[in-house]
Amino acid sequence: MIISFTGTRSGMTPRQKEAFFRFIKKDSSGEFHHGDCIGADFDAHQIVSKINKHRIVIHPCDIVYMRAFCVGDEILKPRKPLTRNEIMVDLCEILFATPGEFLEKQRGGTWFTIRYARKTSKPLIIIFPDGSTIQENFQKI
Repeated sequence: MIISFTGTRSGMTPRQKEAFFRFIKKDSSGEFHHGDCIGADFDAHQIVSKINKHRIVIHPCDIVYMRAFCVGDEILKPRKPLTRNEIMVDLCEILFATPGEFLEKQRGGTWFTIRYARKTSKPLIIIFPDGSTIQENFQKI
């Protein structure tokens, strides 16, 4: 499975980290894509690296001060943040998002990426700051 991740540069809350860990440990293997930003991308990278079942693909942005400089199995060429977020959504089979707030904001990369995933009907799991989740666009079986 190809998983992409987006989250706030403020980092995940402890409850977001716990919820993300519970979801990601269930996935047997595949690829994990993230944007290499400071904050939640770095947090997710650390969690996935500890589980060590996923090939990690890094999509860095071209704004150096925002980068976490994580080391993965593949590091792609830097791109503008919103462009690389669209690429990650287009490539994935599911998107995990950890916004810094409960209500959608018009500005910010995390909510932009959530809106793009909705627009493209990608399966999406939003993990809110308190660890609660919403799952969208999953096919009914």
